[in-house]
Amino acid sequence: MRIVLATHNPHKVAEFQQIVAATRPDLEVVGYDGPEPVEDGVTFAANALIKARAAAAHTGLPALADDSGICVDVLGGSPGVFSAYWAGQRKDAAANLELLLDQLRDIADPHRSAQFHSTIALVGSDGSERTVEGVWPGRLAHEASGSGGFGYDPIFIPDGQAPGVERTVGEFTDAEKQSQSHRARAFRALIPLLAEL
Repeated sequence: MRIVLATHNPHKVAEFQQIVAATRPDLEVVGYDGPEPVEDGVTFAANALIKARAAAAHTGLPALADDSGICVDVLGGSPGVFSAYWAGQRKDAAANLELLLDQLRDIADPHRSAQFHSTIALVGSDGSERTVEGVWPGRLAHEASGSGGFGYDPIFIPDGQAPGVERTVGEFTDAEKQSQSHRARAFRALIPLLAEL
């Protein structure tokens, strides 16, 4: 079965293809080359649905869309839905990361808790709509480390690692990230819904 992933971000396409290959090898995720809708929702779910609806309407295929970001507790959950635009409208990942680090410069470790959030929307060919969520808790490092992943990965230290050997997601292998990430967690919640297509 083919399903379109409503994103123009090649990193997300590759990440979803790896997650899907490990859990639903019968499902072919194809990229989306249609118009990009205005994401004017104020929640991850609203923005994911906007994108999935546009992709389903454009392609005639069932569509998945992810809206995700990092939520920092001391910042009241920001950047949140504004994660991709935190440093301005250019979607500059390096500038976003640097701005966030600068904003937290004087914040001590006990107060650097954060979570990656992902909401995946599924819009069926029949117009049915569902959303699922995945949350990956952790905290933010004081400086970037590692060259893997993208976005805020080099400063995010996931919970559950052994003390003294904690790494940022930027230091994870692709396989490690795909098995633990917020998107992987959301996708696992989505699997029963895909069976209904």
